[in-house]
Amino acid sequence: GDPPLQADHRGAGSLPHLRGGILQDEEGHLPPPLAHEPRYPPLDFVMKKRTITEMERLTLQDFQRSDKLPIRLVLEDVRSMNNLGSIFRTADAFRLEGLTLCGITARPPHPDIHKTALGAEESVAWHYEPSILEALRALRAQGYHLLALEQVHDSLSLETFVPDPAMRYALVLGNEVHGVSEAVVSEVDQCLEIPQYGTKHSLNVSVATGIALWQMVSPLLPLLGR
Repeated sequence: GDPPLQADHRGAGSLPHLRGGILQDEEGHLPPPLAHEPRYPPLDFVMKKRTITEMERLTLQDFQRSDKLPIRLVLEDVRSMNNLGSIFRTADAFRLEGLTLCGITARPPHPDIHKTALGAEESVAWHYEPSILEALRALRAQGYHLLALEQVHDSLSLETFVPDPAMRYALVLGNEVHGVSEAVVSEVDQCLEIPQYGTKHSLNVSVATGIALWQMVSPLLPLLGR
């Protein structure tokens, strides 16, 4: 048979050996990933997509009356109406409190917003504020904890952020080219950053919104019930 691989004694425990072409530990046991056969569904099991009726989505009226997660998105100069529509749609999916649109950010109704929002611009509450700094100061006065999604010194890496169910959050999303402005970075309480490991310096704003929101809302989903 094949000669055993020598265990590396520099760390705690021992590494598996190769015996007869099979990795085993010194007592002849298979390592944990191989100790149990993989579980496969029955041969006659077939997954099937759910229909729209089976998804049991809320009606527009039910959505507007329903409880919302204590998160508001604040958009600073988001220039693409397609991006804006996508953000509306994500806000609808997670039943957020609403959107504050600032600066040059477009406002519904508009066909290019509807193209990606698919009607979420009618379900999600929104309002417009010309000055984002005034909007943020008003939100802070209402008890919101102000966050921005931006790459800054001393940012908090997104995967380490744990929301407090007792708090209300306002998350600022910036312009597609310039991101969140320095003035806003100086105004907010904390900046969150999505870690990236490739060659690009940023993500599309609607994509980044979805990633950040999942980290923020997943611990809060029990607040929604159904």
